[in-house]
This record gives sequence, structure tokens and C-alpha cells, in this order.
Amino acid sequence: MGSFASLLPLCLLGVAAGLFLLWRGFGGYRTALVVGDTATSSIAGIAAGEVRVSGTIEPGEVTLVSPLQSVPCVWYHARVRSTGEHDHEIFAEERAVGFRVRDAEGVIRVFPNGARIGAAPRFDGRTSLMGDAPAGLNPRTGSAYGPGLGVREDDALSREAAIAALLTVHLPVEDEPAVDGTGSRFGPGGGRDYEEARLEVGDIVTIVGTALPFGHLPDPSGADRMDRAGDPLAGLDDPLVAAEVAEARAAGTLLTPEEAWGNAAIPGFGIGRPVREPELDPQAERPEVAPAEDAREASARFDIAPDTLVLAASEGVPLLIAEGAPEAVVAREQGRFLVGLLGAVLAVASAIVGAIVLGGLSA
Repeated sequence: MGSFASLLPLCLLGVAAGLFLLWRGFGGYRTALVVGDTATSSIAGIAAGEVRVSGTIEPGEVTLVSPLQSVPCVWYHARVRSTGEHDHEIFAEERAVGFRVRDAEGVIRVFPNGARIGAAPRFDGRTSLMGDAPAGLNPRTGSAYGPGLGVREDDALSREAAIAALLTVHLPVEDEPAVDGTGSRFGPGGGRDYEEARLEVGDIVTIVGTALPFGHLPDPSGADRMDRAGDPLAGLDDPLVAAEVAEARAAGTLLTPEEAWGNAAIPGFGIGRPVREPELDPQAERPEVAPAEDAREASARFDIAPDTLVLAASEGVPLLIAEGAPEAVVAREQGRFLVGLLGAVLAVASAIVGAIVLGGLSA
């Protein structure tokens, strides 16, 4: 009787694991259908509407720095879990910034807000039995933002990164969640599992979404970040301020970076080289305005003509960004679906065994 009872938790675990694999499998099936049923368009020849493009990632105005390996990228999803006595998620972060995709004929800008992104983990490690950190772990110590397209080394931050650095509130060091004696969130203080997936500059991606004129984006600034974790106008803790921002956006009085951020929207303002005169208190020290050449460079780098086609999520048409060429994406997602079918078999078998165990216990 006792041996039968010990099988019941295993049966429940089998059902749960099987259903999870089945759920992931159906996600792979949907992705394979979306990618496989849409023909690839050359970027130079696309028209407005639902399209599939495939090409190489190029940076936008700003890139990201991944949290676990400090690698420049345009998207990351990082997780750290405790595997000790109290198994729980210590850290989870996912961010994306706008980037460009180039094929043999052209280049197009991608706005990732609302996208579903799929990529294999680039880093998967765990602490050793002695508590040593896994090889390759290189936690980010500075800003989550790095330089992007055409940013000189002495610029330090692009406009977007400067805005984020100026307006993002950071917790004091003593308030940061710590997992070991050094105060590091990612240190090896006990058993830890680390996983990080990334999309990097130079990676090949396949994108299915809507091509639409840049001027038709309802919120260009928000669309340029997927999580909007770095957007000073999103996720505000103060409900009154958040409500006022939402009201201003609804009224159409807060539509541009200039209206939202003031001086912080001036290219070069955050690094002391604004391309035009900022609005400052008469008694404030005025920075030297950068040469006209810098202003032209900033305009070419950051300004997008309203009729330029871009890729973004739209109502009724989600944005899918998948690592790899279309054939590789379809094969990978079909593999996930097959694993999901095996999960269904596992769940059914576990349920049958569980029913037999319950019948034996009640007999």
C-alpha cells in the first residue's frame, strides 16, 4: 500500500510536465504555421501590410548590454533561479530595443514593442557543487544600454541611452536584492541556475509582422522598446503621475519626445554637447552647442520620415521575431511540436497510472 502511495506524486508530476510540454508544443505549431504560410518579401520591394522578411540584425540608435554575460545585443531574456532548499526565481528580465534588419536588397527598421521573440539560450549554466560560478558568467555592472549605430566611442551614450540614464530611478546599492555575501544579485551564494537568450548584431532573424508607415505608429517612442522597462513614462509607481501621463497621451498633448522629455530629447544634451540651445534657467551654466555637422549627423541617425515603412505589431497582427532563416525557424518549431505530442503521451500515461494507484488505495 505504501509503495502505491509513493507513486501518486510522480504521477501528478508527470501530468504537469506533460501538459507543459504540450502547451509549448502548440506554441511551436502556431509559430511554424505563421512562418511557413507567409512568403518572404525582399525588403526593397515590400508594401504596406502583413509581410515576412529575413535578414541580418543591424543596430539602431542604442543597443542593450545583457545582464548575465555583458554582451551587446538588441534583445535578451535572462533568468536566475535558486536551486537550494528554497527553489525560487531570483531574477528575471527581458528587454528589447529597436533595430534594423538588412537583406540583399535593403534595410528596414523594426519596432519590437508587443513582439513575440524566439531564440535559443546563448548561456545556460549552474553553480558547481563547491559553489563556484559557471564559466562564462560575467554579470553586467553598468547601464543596460550601450552604443548603437554610428555612436562614437567618446559619445559614451547615444541620445536614447542618455535619456534613460538621466530619467531612470535606480535603487541604492543597499536596496538591491542580494544572493550572497558580496551583495551581488548573480553571485554563486548557493545553488543557482543561469539562463540567457539573446539576439545580437549580425544574427539572422525571420520577422512576420505589419509593414506600415512610421507616421502611422500610434506611439513611436513606446514602440521602440518591447518591455518599456526603461521608458520613464511607463510603469510609473506614482498612480497620480501615471494617470496624468495617460490623460495627456489620450488628449494628444504628449506625443513626441520633445514634449515628453524636454531638454533630454535634444541629441547630445546628456553628454554636454547639445545640437541646439536647451531651455535653461538664466542662472544655469549653459553648455556649448555642438557644430552644425553634429546636428546633421544626429538628424540622419535619429529622424525617420513619416512615410518610411517600418515593421511593428498592429491591431490583429502580432509581431513575431525568430532567430534564424525561415527554414530553420520552421524546423525548430516543428521539433517543439513533436516534443509537445510526446508530452501529451506522458500526461495521459501518468493520468492512467494515477487512476490505477487511486483505485488500488481505495480498494
